[in-house]
Amino acid sequence: MFQQILDPILGSLVLSAICAALPLILLFVPLGVFRVKAHKAALASLLLSVVLAVVGWQMPVGQALSATAAGIFYGLFPILWILVNALWIYKLTVATPWFEVLGRTIRSISNDLRILAILIAFCFGALLESLAGFGAPVAISAAMLMAAGMKPLKSAMVSLLANTAPVAFGAMAAPIIALNGVTGLPIQDLASMAGRQTPFIAVIVPLILVFIVDGKRGIKQTWPVAVVAGLVFGLAQFVTANYFAVELTDVVAAVATVAAVLIMLRFWQPSESMGLNDDVELSGAENLVSTTVGAAVPESAMRSTPTTALKSARRSADSPDLTDNTRPEPRQVWKAVAPYLIIMGIFSIAQIPAVKAWLGVVGSVTFPWPGLDVVDAAGNPVPATTFKLDHIKATGTLLLFSGLITMALYKVSFRQGLKIYGDTLVQLRWTIVTVTAVLALSFVMNLSGQTASLGAWLATAGVFFAVISPLIGWIGVALTGSDTSSNALFGQLQVTAANATGLSPVLMAAANSSAGVLGKMLSLQNLAVAAAAVGLVGAESLLFRKLVGWSLGLLVLITLLIVLQSTPVLGWMVP
Repeated sequence: MFQQILDPILGSLVLSAICAALPLILLFVPLGVFRVKAHKAALASLLLSVVLAVVGWQMPVGQALSATAAGIFYGLFPILWILVNALWIYKLTVATPWFEVLGRTIRSISNDLRILAILIAFCFGALLESLAGFGAPVAISAAMLMAAGMKPLKSAMVSLLANTAPVAFGAMAAPIIALNGVTGLPIQDLASMAGRQTPFIAVIVPLILVFIVDGKRGIKQTWPVAVVAGLVFGLAQFVTANYFAVELTDVVAAVATVAAVLIMLRFWQPSESMGLNDDVELSGAENLVSTTVGAAVPESAMRSTPTTALKSARRSADSPDLTDNTRPEPRQVWKAVAPYLIIMGIFSIAQIPAVKAWLGVVGSVTFPWPGLDVVDAAGNPVPATTFKLDHIKATGTLLLFSGLITMALYKVSFRQGLKIYGDTLVQLRWTIVTVTAVLALSFVMNLSGQTASLGAWLATAGVFFAVISPLIGWIGVALTGSDTSSNALFGQLQVTAANATGLSPVLMAAANSSAGVLGKMLSLQNLAVAAAAVGLVGAESLLFRKLVGWSLGLLVLITLLIVLQSTPVLGWMVP
């Protein structure tokens, strides 16, 4: 048995906390300052963490390696099992004409760029985030907005800022699932808490989008539809996360918001319409970027961008079909949205009490992870030593079933479907390395006691930790580009600090995820995706400067909410 030590470095909690932070510094500084590839930084951090676990925290070598293996397996299943199958479904739709029909359906609704910013970036982007994530929502929505007539820089900004509210429940709730895996807290409590935080961001985001597109005039003329979109999305997030199925939160929210906006547009239209000829430059920045960046980066280099999502976005942006705004026939509309209806149907069936109980018996198994016998400093067993393997009932497996039904509906041959699956794995190859390395790093830090040492030191901040907690999540996503990775790294740290300060562990863990989403628009990965998708490779720093104020402003608002939720004022909101 291995018992964790809070102050193993010369008996000093401060020195131990500094050493525990070294793997995180090695992960973040190369990413944020030197722009080292994420998978390289993650592997280097993992290696350092293992060395510190053995040498500094006196963890047996066998258990340190076993913890690494547990993290890698958890990264593969269920996290990457979800991501791969979700992205596969998205790529299945792109491989058929029905993806263009779906885009044409949305574009046929309005020729007002402010309305399209809400429909495409906020609603359709959320739908893509629920399935794909990892840059695909930003790339595709930015390309579609540009095809509708919006300026490149503005298209990128709108798409990046819209990719906030749905992130905590993106990729079929992968961030919440990861948070549950590393903290051991009930997944329904975590989902419910996040579902009582992110809706407040969702209400504000559409208003910011129309302001970016058209300034004060945009707010004045389109605030009714922006408010409706935000309220419906937030309410749907709250209801689904708290009372239905956490995995479907973004799917339900996106579909409900599209329906609400469509119904509203039947009875209401803005006093003036903002078409492509009305879109103005962003203080001359568009011309500046187009001339300087465009001249500095040859088109051949831009075409060689390795991200498949960017290639697809660029091809879509150049396609004449993307500018076709004719309204499809009702039958075509239903078939275009069929994959999302199939997903909702399968997950709904899985939630039927009898089916859910049956899946719980035959579709899940819990077992102690081989080679791990760890207790914390107080002598209590660490939750991460027990592994729960959902096979049939897993979110990724249900998505796989949904993909197979989608193949049959769209008449995609088994051979083509298998090829698309292989292409998906190739596209995610470095993501797979990064996610598994980050999850392994998380498990090693958590099981060796490094996270506990860091959390114990942060807990010396007392109740002020409620202010620090959201900032930790924000920094994690801003530097890693992933709410899932940030939750894996900092989830247990948040719980450790919360227990020591008397704050709610569920509240602080969920805060890591909910506040973290506001850092995604500033992550280098997302900035690069957006810049390349609109043909402005190299404009990442300009996008960063344009968005950092919005990111920090929203962070202040959600921090205020979380602080109030840690007090009797809004403490009743905590499950």
